[in-house]
Amino acid sequence: MIVLDITIVNIALPHVQESLHFSTTSLSWVVNAYTLTFGGLLLLGGRVGDILGRRRVFVFGVLLFGLASLLGGLAQNSGQLLAARALQGVGGAIASPTSLALITTTFSEGPARNRAFGVFAAVSAGGGAIGLLLGGILVEWLDWRWVFFVNVPIALLIAFAATRVIRESERHPGHFDVLGALTSTLGVAALVYGFIRAAQHGWRDGLTITSFVLAVVLLVLFILVERRSKQPITPLHMFADRNRAGTYGIMLALAAAMFGMFFFLTLFVQNVLGFSPLRAGLAFLPVSAVIAVGAGITSQLLPKYGPKPFMVIGALLAAGGLSWLTLTDIDSTYLGSVLGPMLVFSLGMGMQFVSLTLMALSNVPDRESGAASGLLNVTQQVGGSLGLSILVTIFGTASRNEADRQVPVFLAEARPAERLFFERTGQLPDPWGDQVLTSGVSAAFIAAAVFALIAAVIALFAIQVRASDRERLQGNHTPAAPG
Repeated sequence: MIVLDITIVNIALPHVQESLHFSTTSLSWVVNAYTLTFGGLLLLGGRVGDILGRRRVFVFGVLLFGLASLLGGLAQNSGQLLAARALQGVGGAIASPTSLALITTTFSEGPARNRAFGVFAAVSAGGGAIGLLLGGILVEWLDWRWVFFVNVPIALLIAFAATRVIRESERHPGHFDVLGALTSTLGVAALVYGFIRAAQHGWRDGLTITSFVLAVVLLVLFILVERRSKQPITPLHMFADRNRAGTYGIMLALAAAMFGMFFFLTLFVQNVLGFSPLRAGLAFLPVSAVIAVGAGITSQLLPKYGPKPFMVIGALLAAGGLSWLTLTDIDSTYLGSVLGPMLVFSLGMGMQFVSLTLMALSNVPDRESGAASGLLNVTQQVGGSLGLSILVTIFGTASRNEADRQVPVFLAEARPAERLFFERTGQLPDPWGDQVLTSGVSAAFIAAAVFALIAAVIALFAIQVRASDRERLQGNHTPAAPG
């Protein structure tokens, strides 16, 4: 349901933009309002599950997600929609880490857990595929609001089934690090806002500078809080393990690339290629299918080869697909310029998902499995938010520069109706507008490819697969000590 919500909303973005009057740069907040609260509160959500019992916390998170989806579908302006998206993030932050932790504590390390995480990755990819297709159907046949309404019955069914088929986990004593959650969430939000503000108003804007300063202050305060807390929301000792720290870095960089790819490709195929929402949903279906295939193959080969080769090769494939996408222009076609690089990127990401999850949760005591899974999800969501905000900034700068070059050409060639449109809206009509959008998208893909290359470098030089790691993947290991 959570993965479905990300993809289903992506398909609806152009229609949300038109209905609630978002600019292209501010439209990214429809994604970021969700991912920021999701990423910022994931660790707290995992901790809540450890302390209060994972099943009951999971059910509460799912129901809160459903309520927020209902409010999002009823939104009458941009502020209401963004508030609902933020509340969805809170529900997702409560439900998501508890689901991974439930898998971790249900299946012991080795072949059983390998298969479980392979199924989990495949189901996630399936949720993405359903979201893309269902989003296109709902937007084209009904209205964009139904991409939110559809979560309500799903949430109710999940909550009903969970109480009957999932056993409650053991409760561990502890307290909630609320100050840590608030400083981390607000700090990252200020950082993301600074990048998006810079895309619209420039780097010298007073509010842009204030946002970055506030972000630094809050994030430094967050680290100080975590160092002094007896039960921190972010167990800093998790980063003491070289492989785990490298895994978090890889996820951060790849999420930045992945969120950007989906955001800008959605705009490109609908606004430049002219795809309907349904056709756009169908166009993205191969992505989820190839991710599922890559995850399935990787889960079978991991015990033999270890995760490092799949981390390196997967990141390089992702970088290659994104580099290929930089060649798109207004004359591009789906089959000639979009499908191929999407498949290459997707295969690489499929390799990564299972490898990163197993490495991040390997040799973690049961009492910290919620925190460990939450931290992996945090790096994905925070990386996605930060990455998307940086890519939106690059997109905005490149688009403005291209518009400055196109305006003289447009004024020399424009018909009276086109000139009147430009005077009323301040925007260039097509094909000049398509050229501006495509130029910005290509620049964003260059930066996304750099993010993926950074992930490959981290995987190559930071990850060291020890003999004990391979034994755990094969099920020949001594269980982690409780402490």
